[in-house]
Amino acid sequence: MEERFAYSAFPGRLATPLAGAVLGATVVVSSGLSLAGATRAAVVVMALGVAGTSLFARWMLRSGVLTAPWQRSESSNLVATRGATEPAVWLVAHLDSKSQPIPSAIRAAGVTLLASAVVLAVAGLLMALAGAPARAIAWGAIALGVAGALPVMASVVGTRSDGAVDNASGVAAVLAAAALIAPVVAVGVLLPSAEELGLAGARAWARRRPRGTALNCDGVDDGGALVLMYNRPAPVRVLKTVQAIAQSVRGDSARARRMPFGLLTDSTALASAGWQALTVSHGALATLGRVHTSRDSLANLRGSSIATVADVLARSATALAT
Repeated sequence: MEERFAYSAFPGRLATPLAGAVLGATVVVSSGLSLAGATRAAVVVMALGVAGTSLFARWMLRSGVLTAPWQRSESSNLVATRGATEPAVWLVAHLDSKSQPIPSAIRAAGVTLLASAVVLAVAGLLMALAGAPARAIAWGAIALGVAGALPVMASVVGTRSDGAVDNASGVAAVLAAAALIAPVVAVGVLLPSAEELGLAGARAWARRRPRGTALNCDGVDDGGALVLMYNRPAPVRVLKTVQAIAQSVRGDSARARRMPFGLLTDSTALASAGWQALTVSHGALATLGRVHTSRDSLANLRGSSIATVADVLARSATALAT
């Protein structure tokens, strides 16, 4: 089935650069006011900047991506099911790709630096309010704020990436897994669109479905390790099942970790809608350095790990569905 949905491209295209600019400016201005002795004004600027950015980001990345009136667009999710009843377990992999002027690894580093700048600036303001010297902390916050804001502001969407790892490899692994699952097992397949534009496809799809379990495959590089990423609260049963099956298939268990700060996948959207959702990836730090760049092409991907990941996905989905 092809399921159409409407969404706003604004969050995916401009929300991250705008949030980075506002938060970076908040750190620089508030720290500058503190250095000038206007501590109370600095506190007001910091409070308004952080609160405004947080509320804006929360709205943009949740309901805003579907309801915001700007840059309205339409796309389609591809959905496949077996049997007459709704499956409780789904295999998920997004169809779209994008490029950015900077790799994902640098964007994630920028988000981390910007968050650190906010923490350092707040600490400096608290020290200044208490009458303690905080000039070095204020200058450090300014430096971190500028260094973090620049790559975040550069996170604009382009079309110069083939998306071989992100996410043609994930789609291939999910389709291969679906072919391995016995026809009697009630498992669905979801291939959402607009993941790179605020997770719009997964958010729209989750609104129409009862809660269930989702194994989202996002990025299967040739080298590296099998990584399971989750949002809190952790889907404990799903994690234990996939790790045990990875151990039996690969001879080593998959590494489980919380979703890295600044990274969003379709499992994030599904988890926020109450699903037991997990993202399965295969790669290394070098993979993040290639994703969202022109180097993410078949010239740099053999697909040698897709069959193994598909086997883990198929066995895991079968175990979770029975």
